[in-house]
Amino acid sequence: MWDGYKSPGCWDELLLDGHPRPACEGVVRYLRSLGDELVGRQEAAELAIRSMGITFTVYTEAANIDRAWPFDVIPRVISTEEWERLSAGLVQRLSALNLFIGDLYGAARVVADGVFPAEVLASSVNYRPQSQGVRPPQGVWAHICGSDLVRDADGTMYVLEDNLRVPSGVSYMLENRRVTKRVFADLFRDLPIQPIDGYPAKLAALLAALSPRPGDTPVIAVLTPGIFNSAYFEHAFLAQQMGVHLVEGEDLVVDADDCVYLRTVGGLVRVDVIYRRVDDLFLDPEVFRSDSTLGVRGLMRAWRAGNVALANAPGSGVADDKAVYAYVPALIRYYLDEDPLIPNVQTWLCHHDTDRRHVLSHLDEMVVKPANGSGGYGVFVGSMATEDAKDELRRRVEANPRDYIGQPIVRLSTAPTLCNGRIVPRHLDLRPFILSGDQPYVTQGGLTRVALEEGSIVVNSSQGGGSKDTWVIDPTTVPTSAARQGQSQS
Repeated sequence: MWDGYKSPGCWDELLLDGHPRPACEGVVRYLRSLGDELVGRQEAAELAIRSMGITFTVYTEAANIDRAWPFDVIPRVISTEEWERLSAGLVQRLSALNLFIGDLYGAARVVADGVFPAEVLASSVNYRPQSQGVRPPQGVWAHICGSDLVRDADGTMYVLEDNLRVPSGVSYMLENRRVTKRVFADLFRDLPIQPIDGYPAKLAALLAALSPRPGDTPVIAVLTPGIFNSAYFEHAFLAQQMGVHLVEGEDLVVDADDCVYLRTVGGLVRVDVIYRRVDDLFLDPEVFRSDSTLGVRGLMRAWRAGNVALANAPGSGVADDKAVYAYVPALIRYYLDEDPLIPNVQTWLCHHDTDRRHVLSHLDEMVVKPANGSGGYGVFVGSMATEDAKDELRRRVEANPRDYIGQPIVRLSTAPTLCNGRIVPRHLDLRPFILSGDQPYVTQGGLTRVALEEGSIVVNSSQGGGSKDTWVIDPTTVPTSAARQGQSQS
């Protein structure tokens, strides 16, 4: 099944000229030893996903469609040495972004000093004046972040974007590992694969530390928009794993003393911390959208009074803007006096005349993205676009240049992927999850998303992408007997 496998001029995460990369030797030998049985392992994984009820929702014009989570059984492997460098870079990045958010809602010295343009802030759709003057617990605004990493053809790893509003996907990272342990139990015995299943406990501890009543056992709730939300599976999963309440807006009430209470059969119970998975504009109809039925009237009053902690804090999305992304290296230097440990992808801001002209005159070489889009919706890939699509994009960009950025088409790295019984190269990215608190925490790996269509670089599940388990392995301790032991077990 592996004969003839070759990445199309890209960096391959598992193989180099047909030979395993460092940290991948034990994995590759084991997978090759399985032969055609690898297809059986894939089928077993898909059966496990269906039996475990792991689903995601795709929005269509007609309805919301629940689908089984798309999963490829061949893992993506990263060495511990590389992961230590990436983890340090991710912590550095989120530290600077938290300082940036706090500064914007405080003295805004980053604007006064000319490091961040006032016009970009003024046109931000995610800036919340209602958050001005607030200092959240520990001074942290974005407690949970999912940053997307991509590797270029020369092997350099870049940050492609930061997700700080309501980052999703961590439940699928954890479920991918559970499924992989079922189908490759023998390999997990033989190889030093770093664990990731401690994430729910780390998240629960972070949330508990935010409680305004530190002497009491905190009451924590996950606030979900409800069962029709595309990430509802994750909301329910995390609440169950942490042992906390899963609530909707109608389950909560704010009293005259600006405290939040949960309605229960035994009466009202005060809530200390809310991990909210509802967008800012729907959080509180008293100050945001008055027609919202997803939030809690008075929630912002309770938060501003310090009677409840919200993670992520309202207004964190000001840094979850692809126009802001272009300034993150400068923000790291400004706030931390350090050089970025992970580089950005080169980015052109279409509200700058020179940048816009460059983007529109080089569309064949560009990925053009909505500055505040998510889920892969609205992403334009020039190399795959028709002339009509290019003309339509030009009209949209000229009409609203602040809403778009341009980036060069990155030749995303590939990894062997099982498609229709064949092992073929498919492009992928990686979303690690970073928790920001007293002790920053980065998952050992993350959610690897893979474009299942040949040649595609759009990896989002909502756009037809799939996923892989991500293994961080120390190559110096990989047992040389892994393949032989794995073969005997299979």
